[in-house]
Amino acid sequence: MPSITLDSTVVKSAVCPEGKGRLDLYDTAIAGFILEVRPSGVKTYYLRYRDAYGKQRQHKIGDTKSLTFEQAKSVAQSLRAKVVLGEAITTEKRTIPTLAEFVDEHYLPFIKKYKRGWKTNVSMLKNHILPVFGHLHLDELTHAHIMKFHYAMNEKGYAAVTANNAVVMLRYMYNLAHKWGVSGSEKNPALGISYFEVNNQCERYLTPQEAQRLNQSIQASENPQLKYIVALLLFTGCRKRELLDAKWENIDLERRRWRIPTSKNGKPRHIPLSDAVLDVLNQVPRFNHCPFVIPNPNTLKPFNTIYYSWNTARIRAGLSDVRMHDLRHSFASFLINSGRSLYEVQNLLGHSQVATTQRYAHLSQETLLDATNAAFKATGWS
Repeated sequence: MPSITLDSTVVKSAVCPEGKGRLDLYDTAIAGFILEVRPSGVKTYYLRYRDAYGKQRQHKIGDTKSLTFEQAKSVAQSLRAKVVLGEAITTEKRTIPTLAEFVDEHYLPFIKKYKRGWKTNVSMLKNHILPVFGHLHLDELTHAHIMKFHYAMNEKGYAAVTANNAVVMLRYMYNLAHKWGVSGSEKNPALGISYFEVNNQCERYLTPQEAQRLNQSIQASENPQLKYIVALLLFTGCRKRELLDAKWENIDLERRRWRIPTSKNGKPRHIPLSDAVLDVLNQVPRFNHCPFVIPNPNTLKPFNTIYYSWNTARIRAGLSDVRMHDLRHSFASFLINSGRSLYEVQNLLGHSQVATTQRYAHLSQETLLDATNAAFKATGWS
């Protein structure tokens, strides 16, 4: 039980030793005044005391994000005076955690076990949600608070989808808290918030002529792996990260199937390997003791980014507006224009919801219009 004279400097620099579940620093000035430091970096003030019956109790004052040291010290002095005078300290309110406490003790441990993109959630919490709401107890956060927060994000210039995602996360956290029986979560303040309209589905589709120009450009790239990467993205419709992280152990050339162990929705999916894909895979150079299909030749590990070589190639091809993800859109476009159904496109792209694939419905309509025009011309009607 380390004892130290607590001050703002000590509070700011305190770190929980590696391997320990927590560090308690006892103040030498105020009996029972404690700073608790968790491995996650969360720091909380407490007052430990004995009640009128001699039973040891601990009263939570608040975390360092919600209170300054001087504020916490003042509360501790006031509470300590009550103890000395024999007055009871009411702790009923403190049975309801603050949002920051719920996140640290329940939400983050949960999502780290199952959610691949949990680091994105941490960024949202750290940069947007906790600085505004972290100090509030779960039952103190209101619908009006979240509405104001939602509109404030929009006014600050954040994208509509970013502001909406913050509300979605709050709603999800309260749903989980209620499911787990956490006090203060009986009402979900994020329910009924109207989301901003998101209109960022900007798809760009390569024409066959543009695809040929791009092919010629990537052949001249200083990155020798780019030609394989671009070709496989265009021929399979897979996501960039799925390809860059792909391992030979998941590619069955004999059965013509590529197994992606964990897709965007967290579930495995399979991609059939066409003749064109097999041809590319047979040309891809192999490296001894390297499990990856298209690694960085210098590190034999997956590329962190290929933006520079891609950007150079697309500009040289006169396609500066084409994003790498547009290769996936183009794959879907070529499928639709060759007469394949939206159901087939959904399965080949690995969409869990058909609604996601519906964005390509207009391509299907254009194909059908071409077909009807061809039928009219064939009649010879004039």
